Amino acid sequence: MADPLVLYAPVGMLGYGFPEKSLDAALGKDLALFGMDAGSTDPGPYYLGVGRSYTSRVMVKRDLGLLLPAARRKGVPLIIGSAGGAGGAPHLAWTVDIVREIAAEHGLHFRMAVIQAEQDKDVLRAKLGRGEIFDFETGRDLQPSDIDACTRIVGQMGVEPIVDALAAEADVIVAGRAFDAALTAALPILRGYDRGLALHMGKIVECGSLVAVPRTSDGVIAHLYSDHFLIEPADPDKRCTVDIVAAHTLYEKSDPYRLGLPGGMLDLTEARFERHDDRTVRVSGSRFVPARDYTIKLEGAARVGYRTICVAGARDPILISRFDEVVERVEAKLRNDLAGVIPPDSYQLVFRQYGRNGVMGVLEPGPPAEPHELGIVIEVVAASQETADTVCALARSATLHQGYEGRLANAGNLAFPYSPAEFAAPEVYEFRVYHLMRVDDPCAPFPTSWVHV
Repeated sequence: MADPLVLYAPVGMLGYGFPEKSLDAALGKDLALFGMDAGSTDPGPYYLGVGRSYTSRVMVKRDLGLLLPAARRKGVPLIIGSAGGAGGAPHLAWTVDIVREIAAEHGLHFRMAVIQAEQDKDVLRAKLGRGEIFDFETGRDLQPSDIDACTRIVGQMGVEPIVDALAAEADVIVAGRAFDAALTAALPILRGYDRGLALHMGKIVECGSLVAVPRTSDGVIAHLYSDHFLIEPADPDKRCTVDIVAAHTLYEKSDPYRLGLPGGMLDLTEARFERHDDRTVRVSGSRFVPARDYTIKLEGAARVGYRTICVAGARDPILISRFDEVVERVEAKLRNDLAGVIPPDSYQLVFRQYGRNGVMGVLEPGPPAEPHELGIVIEVVAASQETADTVCALARSATLHQGYEGRLANAGNLAFPYSPAEFAAPEVYEFRVYHLMRVDDPCAPFPTSWVHV
């Protein structure tokens, strides 16, 4: 095992863009790997359910159009994880198509591993019946009806399928839904580096230069040794600090010392973060603790219905002070006017008040000061687009003309930035499956196919 192994995460999210000068600077180093995340559950279940990417094809091709030729010139593997955003079969196919297109344009030839993460529903039903799927964060047990309702379900792979692809000498790996730290940790683990250090390193670099200042979309470089690793920004004009690198270790974690991941836990109780030089941070003491059972996270999206929204604003201080009363009257009017036409339990009506509890809602820690203007989103979700359109239009007109105590004019209550005032939004999905599945073989749920480009 030679020290150090130099790993490059060129961007925090494929398709977010990065400056070419940071790539040029990175190429001056003895890189062993390009590894980048391309997805997340952060944008919600819609993209998984509908099979679309939340990053644009133009920008994904732009980023890969720089990185793929650079990786091939270097002769090192390029790994993309959670391809297409959500990492399902259509997302994977979409990303592979872009890779092929770039390869054709640049005259590149290589061996590509494509690792699927979408799960077979029959297999999941059988595993559920054997008690091998259990609750993670939903607070409820999974039911067969949940599996049936999902458009697609993906599993979040750990390092093992990626390690296997690297061991089989893949030049490019396009992986479905994957644990983000696994993308850069797989090669060190294959080469015998400490698993805890490799995974902690992967956790820190997965968002690119969010661990550096100034904070802009960019890349980061890790130098992995046998007993520590160094983190530095790819851009020579940026610097990493101890505070920011340590803070990123806490990113998306409920426990500051323990990070659950496929196959075990990252124990950070002895982790140390130290200044190495003006732009580099040294990290040591991370430890991997294997789990008794190997589990992977399942993510499944089911369609809830159709959505129509109306965006409006109010500036009358009397209306703003009484807006909750107005909402109650509007809801009552809708129940009365739609009686016998649209049952009240067949739609969901929500008034989002931006400027007053619009973000935190009932979780707001204290009453905010009364705003001088209020942004209002009227949202309706129903089983059909026609029902959503009907209810939203009625809610809009009822709110526009609703009377209230102290009202001084007969004009409309709301200002509308758009015409038409209400419009259909994309279909609504929810995470119906967000559970853990026990597996005997961590590679079995993630079949790999090989493509010679």
